[in-house]
Amino acid sequence: MKLVFATGNINKVNEIQQLIPDEIKLLSLNDIDCMEEIPETQATIEGNASQKAFYVYTNYHFNCFADDTGLEVEALDGRPGVLSARYAGESKNADDNMNKILAELKNVTNRNARFKTVISLVMDGKEIQFEGIVEGVILKEKRGDKGFGYDPIFIPNGYDKTFAELDMSEKNKISHRALAVRKLVEFLNFKL
Repeated sequence: MKLVFATGNINKVNEIQQLIPDEIKLLSLNDIDCMEEIPETQATIEGNASQKAFYVYTNYHFNCFADDTGLEVEALDGRPGVLSARYAGESKNADDNMNKILAELKNVTNRNARFKTVISLVMDGKEIQFEGIVEGVILKEKRGDKGFGYDPIFIPNGYDKTFAELDMSEKNKISHRALAVRKLVEFLNFKL
C-alpha cells in the first residue's frame, strides 16, 4: 500500500517510515509531483490537518495523512494556536514568534501552555484524526539550541529542560507529534 505524508521534508518522511509497517510505502509530496503550497486556511489545527490531507486525496488520488501543530498558551486564550507559525508575521520567523509570546507574557504569572499536534488520515475518502498533546510551561527566556519553533521557551511537565535542550531521541519519546504518530501507527497496524 502507498500512503502520502503531506510534507516535502524527506527527513520527516524517513522518520515516520521507520515507525510504520513495512507493507506501507510512504511517499512525500515531491514523490507525487505536488510542488504547490497546500492551503492551510482553516480556523483550527484540526481543520488545517484535514484540509491538507483531503487536498492531496482529491487532487492526486492517493490515501494521505497530514499534520498540523500549534502552541496554545492558557493566559493568551489559547493563542497562538492555529496561527503558531505566523504569529509574528507571514515571514514565519521562529525568533520573532517567541519574542512576541515572551513580550505578551512579560508580567503574567500563569505560564501554562501545551503543544498540540493533530494528524488527519484520509483513506478511501474517509477521515480519522489522531491527537497528541504535551502540557508544559513557557519560560521567561529562551534556552537551548536543538529543535525548532517554540522549543527554546517550552518546558514539558515533569522536566527541567526545554524541548530545545533535550536530545532529539528523548524529545521524540514524549513530544506531541510522537504521541499523535504512535496513534496513527497503531491504527495502520490494525488495518493491515
